[in-house]
Formats: sequence, C-alpha cells, structure tokens
Amino acid sequence: MNSQKIFKSILALLFVCTLLSCKSEEEDIKENKLAYRQIRMKDLFGINAFEWDFLQNPHGNNDGNFIYEPKMDLMKSFSGVRHYMDWDKIEDKEGVYSFDPTTKGGWNYDLVYERCKMEGIFVLSCLKNVPDWLYKTYPPGQQEVDVVPLKYGANREDPKSYKEVARAIFQFSARYGSNKNIDTNLITLFKKPRWTNDRVNHMKVGLNLIKYVECNNEPDKWWKGKKAQQTGREYAANLSAFYDGHKGTMGKNAGAKTADPNMKVVIGGLARADVKYIREIVEWCKENRGYKPDGSVDLCFDVINFHMYSNDNTTWFAKFKPNNKGVAPETNENMGKIADTMVSLGEELGNLEVWTTETGYDLNEESVQSARPIGSKSILLTQADWILRTSLMYARHGLNRVFFYQAYDAHSPGFAAKTPFETSGLLNEEKRRPAADYILQTTKLMGEYIYSNTINNDPIVDVYTYKGKNMYILVVPDQNDRKEKYKLNLKEAKTARVHYLKPGADQMDYKDFPTSNGKIELEVTETPIFVEAI
Repeated sequence: MNSQKIFKSILALLFVCTLLSCKSEEEDIKENKLAYRQIRMKDLFGINAFEWDFLQNPHGNNDGNFIYEPKMDLMKSFSGVRHYMDWDKIEDKEGVYSFDPTTKGGWNYDLVYERCKMEGIFVLSCLKNVPDWLYKTYPPGQQEVDVVPLKYGANREDPKSYKEVARAIFQFSARYGSNKNIDTNLITLFKKPRWTNDRVNHMKVGLNLIKYVECNNEPDKWWKGKKAQQTGREYAANLSAFYDGHKGTMGKNAGAKTADPNMKVVIGGLARADVKYIREIVEWCKENRGYKPDGSVDLCFDVINFHMYSNDNTTWFAKFKPNNKGVAPETNENMGKIADTMVSLGEELGNLEVWTTETGYDLNEESVQSARPIGSKSILLTQADWILRTSLMYARHGLNRVFFYQAYDAHSPGFAAKTPFETSGLLNEEKRRPAADYILQTTKLMGEYIYSNTINNDPIVDVYTYKGKNMYILVVPDQNDRKEKYKLNLKEAKTARVHYLKPGADQMDYKDFPTSNGKIELEVTETPIFVEAI
C-alpha cells in the first residue's frame, strides 16, 4: 500500500471515530414488549403520607375537621397518596368504628378523601398496625403494634383467625367504596359525643372515594421475629379474609369485596421483594380458594406490590451495614431484575398490575440509605435526580405505580437522625424539596404521556407519547458526574424544545434550538432533560 492510500485510510478511520464519539438514536432500538401495560408518567409519582399531612392538628384550635391549605398545596405535588392508616384510628374499641371523626386522634378521613378526589389525587389506603385491644392478647414481651393481626394462639393459616381485620376493612369499604346498597344494619359507628359540642360519626355508605385498599404493610417483617413475620401461606389466609371474607364464608360483614365488589385489594408491600413469597400465596389460593369458571386461580389479591430501596448492601435482607450507602437506581441491577420477575408473575396470573409502594433515599449522609453529593450537586439535588430516575427506570420494567417514602421526614425538624428512612422526606415543613419540585414539574409537562420505548441505553433515551406527540427523556445512568454527547433525531422537525428541571420552581425552564436536518446534538448529564419537536 503506498503512502497516499495509507493517508486516505487514516482519514477514513478518523472520520468514523468522530461519528462514533457522538452517539445517535439509531444505535439499538428494540421493541417494547411491555407497551400493552400503558405506563402513564404521573402514575409513577405517588407519595406515602398520613392524615396529619393534610389536616389541621385536632389538638390545636381546630378539631381535625379542616384541611390545612399550606400543606395541601404541597401535597398537590404528587398524583397519588398511599395513606398510612393505623387500624386503631378507625376501631379504637373492638367492634365500634369511626371515620369522621376518628375516636382516636379526632381526624376527619371523609374530608381528606373528598379533597384528594377533588384535586385528582389517587388514594391507596393501607390498613396497618394492630390496635391495643388485639395486641394485648399477646404475652407481655410481645405486645406491640407490629404483631400478626390475629388473637394470640389462633391458627395463622385459617382465614377465620383474621376475622377482626376482615370486619374492619368491611366497614371502611362500605363507607368509602362505590356500593350504595349496603345493609346499614351491618354498620357499627361510634356516635357518642366525647365532650360538649363534639362531632359524632354519621351513617354514610358508598361515598365512592376509595378504589384500592392495601392489606397491611410489610407482612414479611423478617427483622421483627415470629410475632410479626408471616409466611406466604399465613399471609394468604390473612389476605383471603381481608379480600372477601374468605369467599363469603365469614359472614355478611367481613371483607373488602363483601362491602364493595369493585374494591381492589393490593398485597401489603413486601419488605423482602421475593417472588417466591407471592407464589406461596398463589399456591395457598389454589388449595383453599380453588379456581374460577375460566380456569384461573381464585386469587385473593388484585395488585402485586413490593418494596425496594436502592443501595449497595448486597446482604440487604440480613442486616444493615454501617458503611453502605444508597446508589443510583440504574446502577443497582437487583432493582430491575426484581421488577422483571414481579411483572412476569403478574402476566402469568392474568396481567395483574405491579406496584412498588415504598422506595426512596435519605438525606443524612450517615444513613445507610443516603444519597450523596455528586460533583457540584448537593445531596438534595442528588436525591431529586435519583427519585425521578427511579420512576423512569420502573417505567422501563413495566411497573404501573410508584409511591415514594415519604412526604415529610420521620423525625422532628432539627433532629440529626442516622438510622435508615428517617430523613427521606420530599417536603419540609414549609416548601417542596428539589425531589418534589422535579416530580411536580415533570407531571405538569407530561403527566398524561405513556411510556413507549427506550431507543438508547447509554445515555438512556426514553420515548413517551401522548395524542401523537413524542417526548424524549435523556439521562446518563451513572453517579460519577458523567456527561455524554447524543445526537437526537427528531425526524422532520426544524426546532427542538429542550426542557430543563429547575429546583425551587413550579415548572421547568426551556430553550428552543434549530435542528440540522431534524437532528440536534445534546449534552446529557445525570439530571434528566426533556426534548420535544415543535
């Protein structure tokens, strides 16, 4: 080969290398086999919260019967709420129920649910914890709210052992479900005034405010021991009672679906996200509930649900280790793999929805579940990045809903908590943190958009669609302040509008750029950017 040919070969090679240095859309487009699940963006932005995150303090000048508007404004940042509902609030004394006001605490659940419906906020009510009149049946050393929800010594695999919780969820579903044809003789309300001018509960049924209820929180509490931890089979019996009074065998006043056949029951978010646990429930159902006329298993749940926090602790289910930290969701292979196994099981069982009702990051760097400062970003901004990216990641894996832990920090302001999950709040007492800003801004921009496909893996380029329009979300899936160039093909568009997340604002900033033959070269970072053709 002469020198001229060598020179031309080198130039050609340099040209190819230059092209490859800027990645483009055509690299590895794959079919999205989960497109049928219709994952909507705003459904990925739920939050865990309590009734006091909405209402005035009933121990102050008001009695829990008023929405506290400054907090309500902050809660509007989220499209969904998982309401942590302590059982003793609605049944402080066995067999007598209260909702407006609750006899314990004086809270007005009617008002919270009515306002959420008015604001378009989806509500999942999670009935959790055991009231004292039930846990006091346990030996003195085991008496706490987290015990298995049945009287001590009862058969854990017999649905009838869970009659108390089955009756409680019947009362709740009768009031807040959609069935207006309830026999009111089955409703037992606390109506006795507690003091002069005290409000009393009024008979109400079929208010059509709640469509989903969750049976306990983390029933597989491995760290609490046998007094609180249920096996899959034990929890299946619990679920069957909760679901429909074990196929209607427990009386007319037991089970969510006995009160409202339209009510959907969600598996209590599993602490150990193990598909084998759910398969145990399914096997129990085969043996004890049988099959439907169409040949499918008569399941006692409508939605699969698990919890997963992203961190670098490979022994997460054994114990926490002090040197471990939270990690970016895409860098944790377990999160995607576990989501895939859950979605696969949901498909097998009749295309059931799959949710995660707890995930998130702490802000205290001494916590094993903390986010971290990256480059010029504070820990607050990293938390915001990782929260948003968690939703985007779960969309790719087919999850239908995501709820973050939680609205406010679990400890009092100013208390430097080091234990996990104490500083996970997306709100502070007076304003949104950046994570909530990002959620609100993304919802405003594209809350109705449906996940369509991922057309590149690094940087990640997701495509969402709505009414024939595309929105592209680009992000580097790392935690090292890495940046990448990417050439996005917007087809015939002459202009690209690039939206940028903005901490402290209600909506994103944007800037318009001309394209070159429909293409635009973008710098992509670990903070997502949003691009559309205009």
